[in-house]
Amino acid sequence: QVQLVESGGGLVQAGGSLRLSCAASGRTFRAIAMGWFRQDPGKEREFVAAIRWNSGRTYYTDSVRGRFTISRDNDTNTVYLQMNSLKPEDPAVYYCAADLSGRTVVTTMTSDFYDYWGQGTQVTVSS
Repeated sequence: QVQLVESGGGLVQAGGSLRLSCAASGRTFRAIAMGWFRQDPGKEREFVAAIRWNSGRTYYTDSVRGRFTISRDNDTNTVYLQMNSLKPEDPAVYYCAADLSGRTVVTTMTSDFYDYWGQGTQVTVSS
């Protein structure tokens, strides 16, 4: 079993920054990729960013490219999402997800391809 625990959410003014963390633990953790998604109430979960665990290759949705940066620490099995220049459209519950089965080789943008999810962390942006 794998556990993902997010932290770092909170309230920030528009234009500000937050860094989200997602710590993975479990008997054996061999991620193929890890991703960040976000979800507003009443809306579908939306892809934000992903990273290939071994190569470090990154992927972003267009609305956050250039503002958000995903990174990982292989030693601590932690993935980060640095969010800069936050906008009023960014607030949501942010979830991290891990693919251990390899399905994200097709695409990292589909939530169904991830095997494990964290509990989510709320990000709120004030204007």
